[in-house]
Amino acid sequence: MKNILQFLEKSAIMHPDKILFADADKSVSYAEFLETAQAIGSAIAGMGLRNRPVAVLMPRCVEALSAMMGVVYSGNFYVVIDSEMPQVRVEKIFQTLQPAAVLLPREWQEARSAWAPEIPFLAYEACALSTVDCALLEQIRRSMVDTDPLYALFTSGSTGNPKGAVLSHKNVIAYSKWFTETFGITENTVFANQTPFYFSMSVSDVFGTMRAGATLHIIPKSLFSFPVKLIEFLNQRMVNTIYWVPSALCIVANWKVLDYVMPAHLKKILFAGEVMPVRQLNYWMDKLPDAMFANLFGPTETTDICTYYVVDRRFDNTDTLPIGKACDNCDVFIIGEDGREVPPGTEGELYVRGPFVGMGYYNDPEKTASAFVQNPLQSSYPERVYKTGDLVRENDRGELLYISRKDFQIKHMGYRIELSEIEAAAGAIPEITICAAVYDGERDRILLIYQGKRLKDAFLCQTLAQRLPAYMMPTHFIRVKAMPYNQNGKIDRAWLGKNYAALESESAPNPVS
Repeated sequence: MKNILQFLEKSAIMHPDKILFADADKSVSYAEFLETAQAIGSAIAGMGLRNRPVAVLMPRCVEALSAMMGVVYSGNFYVVIDSEMPQVRVEKIFQTLQPAAVLLPREWQEARSAWAPEIPFLAYEACALSTVDCALLEQIRRSMVDTDPLYALFTSGSTGNPKGAVLSHKNVIAYSKWFTETFGITENTVFANQTPFYFSMSVSDVFGTMRAGATLHIIPKSLFSFPVKLIEFLNQRMVNTIYWVPSALCIVANWKVLDYVMPAHLKKILFAGEVMPVRQLNYWMDKLPDAMFANLFGPTETTDICTYYVVDRRFDNTDTLPIGKACDNCDVFIIGEDGREVPPGTEGELYVRGPFVGMGYYNDPEKTASAFVQNPLQSSYPERVYKTGDLVRENDRGELLYISRKDFQIKHMGYRIELSEIEAAAGAIPEITICAAVYDGERDRILLIYQGKRLKDAFLCQTLAQRLPAYMMPTHFIRVKAMPYNQNGKIDRAWLGKNYAALESESAPNPVS
């Protein structure tokens, strides 16, 4: 197996009329999806591109998935762009990516193409109606290898510029094998997708579905504001497996929705992207005592996950869930400040090796060299491993425990975010002389502490919304007369992290009108 599309083609032969993907308005069978993806692939392949990035700028729907696989059929790799992302951030991504083309709905074509006039903006509808060129697609397939890029996902960057992690067919083939075998994903699995397609968690349920011949339903985002209707949606679609961020599961638990309506078919509840609070997990486990619960952990750079823990015991509400052990065909180890492996129970940085580890960052050799490094435990042959930047340790059961990030990166709403990117966006506001972004982990919120002219919260929100996606927006703003500095002359972030509550109470409330 050298190409992820072979899973789609095999499943389409076995289950041609079965629903592959569905959203709120439509569904598509394996055979229909395959034909549309091949038509899109033929249209793009006619441009003569190979192993080039093609951006997919579309809402989260069935057509977006067709566009993604169509790009792959063309012999190129896709980059999903958040359709609600501010134009400034899209332009930053395009500066790094220099996409060969952008695939988008026809109704968006004229307005969005003004963002980058030098790039071809292709209407999805026209591409989907193209004639399938079987000979051209076969020629492309013969020349492809498993280390060709499959997709790139752009995450927050420390310099204020997003960085694009590139993953190959080989990465997803190896990862999806572990995922489907470990969690028993079969043709009888019915997923309910919660995560956006520009988020690495979607790799698991999308490609797990295609590999196993399963079905995936895309949950409308609006349903998470109406959690009773959310559970009713799961029942209507006969969903038996979910893989959500903990904050989505917490919505159901905090509203005690399962006291009123139960997910009748749900058997497997997987979660990742942020810390799962045990109190809310216990609520789910009390209501679904026979279901499987699993905590998955890993960065975008390891395809999606590198360690996991299937919950096998009860925890007190104040406990922290383990992140478990390494996935099969994936190895992890913990390195201390001295560059050596730490003894059991000692804190250190998590490193990952094996076929889950991605190719690096697109058009960014410096960042790639700093994160994808030679294995420090051996120097006899080249072996590139990934430094996650996550601090972990083993407990007395041999399970890994997540402690914190090593740098300014945080996990918020399921996303890995560089606080420095928020600071770069805020620092561009002329009235702000200096600023620092601080994460309040206890209440899962981002605070922006700034020095300069007092600004209205509404103005700050409106201005930052032009530069940052919604999940990176600060929720509280604190103005200080003078920023604290440490002995090295740098902003004393450690002090701010401990004292932001006092600063918040002292800071006069900003008028919002």
